[in-house]
Amino acid sequence: MPVQVSDYSWQQTETAVFLSLPLRGVCIRDADVFCTETYLKVNHPPFLFEVFLYAPIDDESSKAKIGDDAIVFTLYKKEAAMWETLSLSGVDKETMQRIREKSILQAQETAREATEARATAKREDQKYALSVMMKIDEEKRKNIEAMKENERIKATKELEAWKEHQKEAEQKKMQKEEKFCQPEKQVKEEKKMLKNKKSLSRNLAARNLATKGINSENIFSEKLKEDNVPGPRSVGNIKISFTPRVFPTALRESQVAEEEEWLHKQAEARRTMNTDIPEFSDLKEEEKNPEWLKDKGNKLFATENYLAAINAYNLAIRLNNKIPLLYLNRAACHLKLKNLHKAIEDSSKALELLTPPVAGNASARMKAHVRRGTAFCQLELYVEGLLDYEAALKIDPSNKVVQNDAEKIRNIIQGTELKSQ
Repeated sequence: MPVQVSDYSWQQTETAVFLSLPLRGVCIRDADVFCTETYLKVNHPPFLFEVFLYAPIDDESSKAKIGDDAIVFTLYKKEAAMWETLSLSGVDKETMQRIREKSILQAQETAREATEARATAKREDQKYALSVMMKIDEEKRKNIEAMKENERIKATKELEAWKEHQKEAEQKKMQKEEKFCQPEKQVKEEKKMLKNKKSLSRNLAARNLATKGINSENIFSEKLKEDNVPGPRSVGNIKISFTPRVFPTALRESQVAEEEEWLHKQAEARRTMNTDIPEFSDLKEEEKNPEWLKDKGNKLFATENYLAAINAYNLAIRLNNKIPLLYLNRAACHLKLKNLHKAIEDSSKALELLTPPVAGNASARMKAHVRRGTAFCQLELYVEGLLDYEAALKIDPSNKVVQNDAEKIRNIIQGTELKSQ
């Protein structure tokens, strides 16, 4: 049960009421104050204070000061008058409950109105901000359009000036050519006049002969004409070969870059699938699969048939030379057969393909370093071998076998240095 607080003091003026409510240990965090026009309630567990005010107050402008073990209220009256008492007297429980419910409903309505007012204000602010942004965007668009128009006018003027300049240059060129060609034209005209004179004289001579009626000469001339007529040409065929286009489209409609890229991809795909290599034509479909060949090589390696495993890896690499595990496994075979230089070469190629170094290829990179380091050590290149073992330890520092091998190589190097001293 809450403890009802009845020890309070109050004073008034015609416009305000000053209420002092002592509450031990009260603070803003723990005090729950509820105030409406006719009802005031303070809940500070275990203390409870409520009062049904004598007359309505302005709850929005009224204030409360919490601190120093007390709450001091300043309640502003709605109507200037002196109250007889602070609270109503002779109020039964039903009336009190009705006043409480009415106060709660009034507070909820006030809160709802305040929420709607804030939402309306927020919408207005957003609408105003949107209108301002639209104005700014419109101004930017107009500025861009103006800049484009200015650039267009400038480009048009420059183009017109260039055309005028080209026209003037063409006219000057034509004038120079005319001056240069005038003597040649005169010579051609003189030759033409001379030729016309000769043809005219020949025609006159022929006409005179015709009027004399020399039939023998006419017959001779006719026969001469017949003899000068060339015979019919021999029938033959002309073969014309054209360079075929891969894409039968007009050049203006074709896209050369895209066509060449497509052709390159097709050629690369044929090389990858090895459909254009005659020596692979008799292989089965599974034998053309690099992954199948890799598994086949692994099985042959497990049976210590290293040469056959190398042949399987070789064929898989010819089919696809971008799989690092093929080189890594072939390096292991070369190590078994003491082909040390080939083992170093395959391990280096595997490390080139195992890029970028990520957690997914850490195990393969470590194996490549160990196999290359082993080959170096068997060639008595212990310093190079130690570098590869240390690189493997950076990938897997907890590998005891690699740690022991690296320590043995260090001892060998130190022993060699002591002997050389």
